Amino acid sequence: MNAYGFFEISGVTAAITALDTMCKAANTQFVSWERRWGGRLVTIIIKGEVSAVKSAIEAATHNGIAKPAASGVLANPHPEIIRLAERRSHS
Repeated sequence: MNAYGFFEISGVTAAITALDTMCKAANTQFVSWERRWGGRLVTIIIKGEVSAVKSAIEAATHNGIAKPAASGVLANPHPEIIRLAERRSHS
């Protein structure tokens, strides 16, 4: 696993749909999620091979349920980014 993908979208339902789309579109693993502003913005973190994470983020971007607020893919992230993302999964 050498990439992390971050996908931020408005609403829990849209986030769950986006996560389902990402997991079905490519060989990625769910790492964590975080809700902000009472669930109005939800950030989903996934990991996998760079091409799989890019494909998953692209699929979720075009799933038609809602436009993402932001998204990004970090290939070979710094160990501190990995530590932060993995720590979120245990909080």
